[in-house]
Amino acid sequence: MRQALKLAESVLYITAPNPRVACLIVRDDQLLASGATQKAGGPHAEVMALRQAAEQGVAMAGTTVYVTLEPCSHHGRTPPCVDALIAASPARVVIAMGDPNPLVGGQGVARLRAAGIAVTTDICTEEALAVNPGFVARMTRKTPWTWLKLAASLDGRIALANGESQWITGPAARADGHHWRARSCVVLTGVGTVLADDPQMNVRHVKTTRAPIKAIVDTRFQVAGQARIFDGTPTWVFTCASNPEKTARLADRNVQVIELPAADGGVDLHAMMRWMGEHDVNEVHVEAGARLSGALVQTQCADELLVYMAPMLLGEGMGMATLKPLQQLTQAQRFEFMETVSLAPDMRIRARHIDHWKTLLQALQRSN
Repeated sequence: MRQALKLAESVLYITAPNPRVACLIVRDDQLLASGATQKAGGPHAEVMALRQAAEQGVAMAGTTVYVTLEPCSHHGRTPPCVDALIAASPARVVIAMGDPNPLVGGQGVARLRAAGIAVTTDICTEEALAVNPGFVARMTRKTPWTWLKLAASLDGRIALANGESQWITGPAARADGHHWRARSCVVLTGVGTVLADDPQMNVRHVKTTRAPIKAIVDTRFQVAGQARIFDGTPTWVFTCASNPEKTARLADRNVQVIELPAADGGVDLHAMMRWMGEHDVNEVHVEAGARLSGALVQTQCADELLVYMAPMLLGEGMGMATLKPLQQLTQAQRFEFMETVSLAPDMRIRARHIDHWKTLLQALQRSN
């Protein structure tokens, strides 16, 4: 199964809004065929593996199929994968995690068993979730999985007191950040960052056929039409202000303006996350200033921290996130370290929200 999960990671950039899934066909501990889900509308992992098996003349009798997600049982852009597996009639199907879609979860397993195929479930479930946290989040809680990308000094500063921040981290760390942009569905920033830095927010340093949508949180609709982020690729602006003329001008540059209610003096971030969930967004990559980063943490919209830490001390300056003061340590949101990677001279540190992760795992258990 871990070999299948590694194959699923090979399509990290292309499958959204579908999950990243891989399928292996094995007999007597020998790999006979494999496949991974293609871009949306293309064949799913099981179909890719079965095609390869047919091309190589593999007889399916007595085989075991390993798949990282319960085979789909409903008609979407493609026919149900469970039908293809039943037609192939392997001896056994091993599944990492159940389908988190509450409308169809468990149906694929039930149909396989009804067809006389042995099924084993919940193998490497948490590792499978780590490949598709956004898909599971969107299916179960109706909002995407969101991480904050932060570049900071050892003392937690993202900029000097005068605002200078280019560059705290080195080339390797900055290039690595593009991998996380590429795997996301949306790259989100705040209008303050756009006005101050005029960033492109596109994917460079990584080859991908699917560019993420770019998005700006802009409460008062201040962004200028000439901003470099408006490069003709799909871009969203979340705002509380109505300006039909400006909206029409931006539409000519492939920009969609989404008016949302206000909350705590800014765009209602929960409403924004729900809107993105309704529009098939699985994962959101945030690169923003301390104010928006803090607001996302404060409202429990941040699921994960992606911190690039440079071995330097900056002293007085801008912190990673602007948060309201706590009265007790028990009020602090708790994260757990997942990974540390050296990107000399810097370090990449990943930490995920403990409660948010547990909620996804529990949802998967209920789906089974």
